Amino acid sequence: MDAQDSRERLRLWLRLLAASNEIERVLRRRIRAEFGTTLPRFDVLAALDRAPNGLSMSELSRQLMVTNGNTTTIVAALAEEELVQRTVAPHDRRSISVELTESGRDRFERMADVHAHWVTELLAGIDEADVDQLSRGLHEVRLVIQANAETGAFAEGMR
Repeated sequence: MDAQDSRERLRLWLRLLAASNEIERVLRRRIRAEFGTTLPRFDVLAALDRAPNGLSMSELSRQLMVTNGNTTTIVAALAEEELVQRTVAPHDRRSISVELTESGRDRFERMADVHAHWVTELLAGIDEADVDQLSRGLHEVRLVIQANAETGAFAEGMR
């Protein structure tokens, strides 16, 4: 790979990061203003919404890609508001399972509808064909990154 290719790939990564950060900045601000909550709390509720039977704390942390300590703090606050419930696993007393309460599910559904509207609004200026092309392209980028990381191509490229 020549220097120009390397610069273009770096530019691509920086643009992806900038776009992602900008969307996240707007969503953080709007979620705080509209719902009085945080994006990480929304993310916990979203993960639990996708798991109707609940998740272990470890699985929840893994899905959110955060530490167990971060997850524990957020789940404790959500449990205090009765949006989630924690249950000790019968087969392993050290394992805690978390699931949405009915109140948590209702609140998340309202938040998710508004969140989806915000994302649609933020990306509204992008032509439909470009949305499809970008989506497919970014999926491919993710698969290539995963493959390169798994095969050691990344580490070998650093030598």
